[in-house]
Amino acid sequence: MSAWPGAQAAAPVRIGLDAEFGLDNSTSAQAVELGLRAAIGEINRAGGVLGGRPLELVTKDHRSIPARGIRNIEEFARMSDLVAVFGGRFSPVIIEELPTLKATRTLFMAAWSSADAIVDNGMQPNYVYRLSLRDSLAMPKLLETARKRGLHRVGLLLTNTSWGRSNLAAAEKFVAANKGVRIVQTAWYNWRDQTLVARYRTLRAAGAQAVVLVANDDEAAVLVREVAALPAAERMPILSHWGVTGGEFVRQAGPALNQVDFSVIQTFSFFQLDRQRRERILASLGAVSAVRRIEDIKGPVGVAHAYDLMHILARAIDLAGSTDRKAVRDALERVREHRGLIKTYAPPFTPTRHEALGPRELLVARYRPDGVLVPSAD
Repeated sequence: MSAWPGAQAAAPVRIGLDAEFGLDNSTSAQAVELGLRAAIGEINRAGGVLGGRPLELVTKDHRSIPARGIRNIEEFARMSDLVAVFGGRFSPVIIEELPTLKATRTLFMAAWSSADAIVDNGMQPNYVYRLSLRDSLAMPKLLETARKRGLHRVGLLLTNTSWGRSNLAAAEKFVAANKGVRIVQTAWYNWRDQTLVARYRTLRAAGAQAVVLVANDDEAAVLVREVAALPAAERMPILSHWGVTGGEFVRQAGPALNQVDFSVIQTFSFFQLDRQRRERILASLGAVSAVRRIEDIKGPVGVAHAYDLMHILARAIDLAGSTDRKAVRDALERVREHRGLIKTYAPPFTPTRHEALGPRELLVARYRPDGVLVPSAD
């Protein structure tokens, strides 16, 4: 795979990925892996890091089970020349991993998960860096979108996890400071619940004009099918967090998706790229996968986040001049600028800011009739 003379003799610099590969219907781990492999391919073709060492990706599957994730982090921490571990979509798993990350001083790169506590974790020094959405940005964007559409009374439908509670805190903080939108009621559901329509009806009966949904693909698909089966007058708009985009949501929702007013928050769309940059990234993705068109990319935010974050990490490794995790951690705060897919990061991180994205990157997207997610005018 290496493209320069003598590379075979150079010891690889290892990058870990701890994510939900084995979870049914999930595509998020695969999206993060695709972004990493595309970036690693580019970096290795350009000479690798540290004067000629290739990057090597090592993946582990936690199946969305925290105990498995903790074990994976422990194994990664013992691995020689492993610089950092990237994470997947599931905030509750990563939150449970935080004590192990702290104890082992393992550098963790959050490329999809959004719970505020992942970065706001109390670590000194903090070994977690995120290039992703956070809930305290997502909820204001969703609620403000509802307000701009004239939907001033919303109901929250939240997963009964640390991710759902993170979003509730963010929503309550926003409405306390913004009188243009009101939460009429909050309803909770459990992972793998087979029906959500009763909770939806409770929110509607409380006066909600729209539902702000925090869900992953499985439960969101259940809700969409149930709402589509209601009389048209009872179908409220649904504004969704982005967990739905990390799995086979479109396939599971089926034709019902075209009968429901459904929008979802994103941080990036490949459709926003100019032609030259689009062709370049498609070539890099195509070198490690069957992707040939933007429409082929599943979980686009996971791909883009991991791609940008890997390039930033590679620059930090070179700045550190070694694979020592503390040195690389410190160097991440000294990368001055990187022109990525999503934006130009100037700088990506600082000693007081371990979040690479902000409110300017947020957008609302909708599914086309063919199931492709595209930016919306909302």
